[in-house]
Amino acid sequence: MSDSLKCNAQETAACCCVDVGTVMDNTDCTASYQNVFANRGEAEQMLKMLTEKARATESEPCLIESRLTDVAGGVELNVDFTFSCQAETMIFQLGLR
Repeated sequence: MSDSLKCNAQETAACCCVDVGTVMDNTDCTASYQNVFANRGEAEQMLKMLTEKARATESEPCLIESRLTDVAGGVELNVDFTFSCQAETMIFQLGLR
């Protein structure tokens, strides 16, 4: 396979499936999450749940970078989960559905 061919996992909206032809080349190892919560406690609870799921998925330590920001209407949670391989990223994302 050519090294110049790089495909990221493309989801099909109709069934939330990954296309059969998707190439897993370990270039897409980060899963991101963003949501606004009514208060900081709810945001921190979601961060804890997501962190536990990431830790259950990882084979090597997952880099978790989170940001809690006060916004109009609540607290915005942004988290990036960088796994050691693309397969773990996909397993984590599918486990959240």
